[in-house]
Amino acid sequence: SLAFVRDCQNNVTYDLMRSGALMGLDVRIAGPTGFEWEIEPSVLEECAALTKEHGGTVTVLKTAEEAVAGADIVYADSWMSYGIKGAERDRRMKALMPFQVTPELMSKASTSASFMNCLPAVRGEEQLASVIDGPQSIVFDQAENRLQ
Repeated sequence: SLAFVRDCQNNVTYDLMRSGALMGLDVRIAGPTGFEWEIEPSVLEECAALTKEHGGTVTVLKTAEEAVAGADIVYADSWMSYGIKGAERDRRMKALMPFQVTPELMSKASTSASFMNCLPAVRGEEQLASVIDGPQSIVFDQAENRLQ
């Protein structure tokens, strides 16, 4: 199973949902609530059709803890697009902090869970340095695979 924690209205979320559904994975997504954060209904409909055909599940949950519980992969992505500053940055940080990947959150995943981030990553934002630089992190192997 794969857990993705971040704001949910973006291409990385949608690609993980679609590819997971195509492979029959159990994909769990969690992020802030509200119009600007929510997954587009058409993507949910597409994933429902894909999981019906290929197996697996795509589930949207309210908390990072729910999404990560027992997960084999915990996946995070950058919280900020380039150029977000000031009050907008502060507002986003406040909404996203409950979804930060910490050692405590990783402890809720499978004991053999791996951590992924498609980079760039900001230590202290979407994950703590102890997670991205820790023994469960495979972010540099993940990045190296994009060179092939």
